[in-house]
Amino acid sequence: MVNTVPAPRTRQPGKGSLRALDAANFFLADVRDGLGPYLAIYLLTTLHWDAQNIGIAMSVMGIATVATQTPAGALVDRTRYKRLFSVVASLLIASAALLTISFPTYGVIIGGQVAMGVAAAWFVPAIAAITLGIVGPKALDGRVGRNETFNHAGNVFAALLAGLIGYYVSSAGIFVLLSVMSLISSFAIWRIQEKDIDHDLARGCPDGEDADTNDKPSGWRAILKNRSILFFALACVLFHFANAAMLPLLGQRLAQGIDAGTSSAYMSACIIVAQVVMIPVSHWAGKLAPSGRKRLLLIAFAVLPIRGVLYTLTNEPTLLVAIQILDGVGAGIFGVLSILVVSDLTRGSGLFNTTQGAIATAVGLGASLSNAFAGGILQRSNYNTVFLVLSGIAVAAVAVLWFFVPETGKKNA
Repeated sequence: MVNTVPAPRTRQPGKGSLRALDAANFFLADVRDGLGPYLAIYLLTTLHWDAQNIGIAMSVMGIATVATQTPAGALVDRTRYKRLFSVVASLLIASAALLTISFPTYGVIIGGQVAMGVAAAWFVPAIAAITLGIVGPKALDGRVGRNETFNHAGNVFAALLAGLIGYYVSSAGIFVLLSVMSLISSFAIWRIQEKDIDHDLARGCPDGEDADTNDKPSGWRAILKNRSILFFALACVLFHFANAAMLPLLGQRLAQGIDAGTSSAYMSACIIVAQVVMIPVSHWAGKLAPSGRKRLLLIAFAVLPIRGVLYTLTNEPTLLVAIQILDGVGAGIFGVLSILVVSDLTRGSGLFNTTQGAIATAVGLGASLSNAFAGGILQRSNYNTVFLVLSGIAVAAVAVLWFFVPETGKKNA
């Protein structure tokens, strides 16, 4: 599939749109992932929920994302209103965050997580599509690296503010911060000029070819027939099943015996350490990606089981926070390379965003099941047991990537 399309031309989008895309990635950093581990701390220290109910609440957003991710990707492929839908999704997350602290009942919190999950399903394929539509496939490697760099810088900024707000004000103030960043991200997205987005390129059609001639084949049939995509999706499921619960579990472990403000500060430190590392790693991954994808992905996958085992070797908060350096390495590489691998495997098909949505469904499936699974084990055992079980699953993810996912880099295209 990769060899059947003509060489892409270089696009020249307006500088204003590129700057707006930078800003959108910066402010969407905290928005597209929802409340994440801060929700676990809020539920534990403020509302005093037990581990199993926290696990369920943490899973609901992921489940909603799983249910809507692939349809969202298909809609991104078909619609020319990508900016409008992105703004609506941001505003939905802002509303859900404010309702969570205004009416902190079980039903409202679960409903808010469902709304956030539906909205979050839009962002991964939409931002990838807008990026591809603006810069084209020839410049995609470097641009995706830049997107992720700004995204991680935004996470550092948000985590610093969240830590200060959680410590000096209240953990509920973190939800207000999420709402504010949602509003700013909406403004940034709207500043991207519509004329700079090539919607045919944005869906993975060959450069210069009309999208109307690319309505075949059916998305699901094309995806299910591609063994490389299926194995990559399986590797992503296992990776995120092992990864997603680790940070919330670490936050709960650090929160034992201390107040909510200090817990939020520790969680912010964990996030900041990882995100600071992700900034140069994402830039580096984008620079090295043209020479081959798989070796970089193997690094990202391999650090996860190491990280899980290290969590069991110490109870010292400073060391536990330092271990988050490995999270920065793994997530920084994965965020860039996962988009590029899907672009490689779908180039010329017109199914880039449908496939991107399906891969994101796999990621969401692994992440949502991870929190419920880990919460159930923790209810019956201890933190070290959970971390070791998750590390074993991470080893399985490395094996699938090593043996069954091919190199898709340009040298092999």
